[in-house]
Amino acid sequence: MLALLLTFAIASTALADGPASPVVVELFTSQGCSSCPPADDYLGDLAKRKDVLGLGFHVDYWNYIGWTDPFSSPLATQRQRDYAGAMNLDSVYTPQMVVNGASQGVGSDRVAIDKLIDAARPASAPQPALTIAHPAGGGFAIHIDGPASPGDKPATVWLVTFDREHSTAVAVGENGGRTLKDYQVVRSFRAIGVWSGGPQDIALGPEGVAWGNSGAAVLLQTGGSGPIIAAAILAPGA
Repeated sequence: MLALLLTFAIASTALADGPASPVVVELFTSQGCSSCPPADDYLGDLAKRKDVLGLGFHVDYWNYIGWTDPFSSPLATQRQRDYAGAMNLDSVYTPQMVVNGASQGVGSDRVAIDKLIDAARPASAPQPALTIAHPAGGGFAIHIDGPASPGDKPATVWLVTFDREHSTAVAVGENGGRTLKDYQVVRSFRAIGVWSGGPQDIALGPEGVAWGNSGAAVLLQTGGSGPIIAAAILAPGA
């Protein structure tokens, strides 16, 4: 563990002057939903932007129609329901995009979501600095540097791993007969700590960290389902 932290200390020097925190856009989608492919394509376009972190959460409540989305999970559904509660929404739906944990809209409405992304740019007030590194020995090293107090609530530190792109031939259901492309497909999402202000380091050994050739990112989110105050992306091979 000490070696992991020392490795991160060296890497963080290069990461400290990196780009500003990206705007996090979470798409709640399903291969069983005929309205979702345009939103999936939009997420693929957003994934090309360096100022945006796009994440595709595949919910499982469409599976009953006959096609089981291979990337669906109860975790994605619960994540969406947590947002519905936090935003006082009457129900969940697909395709939905949540921007920086603070606003939401129909995921295929590019004009509306672009406006939400523009409005989510970091404010002039100092924001926590967040970095993630992948030491040579495996695992992840996360560093948070921010004000002494996180605000009204402590922030959950989320680690997320995702696949850049998948192509799936859908046999039945609303998209039966189509080959769908999904982007930034979330494969794991878990809380790895709580930030209550000030500098903080989190080191994860390689045990239990499945990454492979996927992308990885870390989010700092008020209360777990509130506004996202910082995010950092780690590309494969970084």
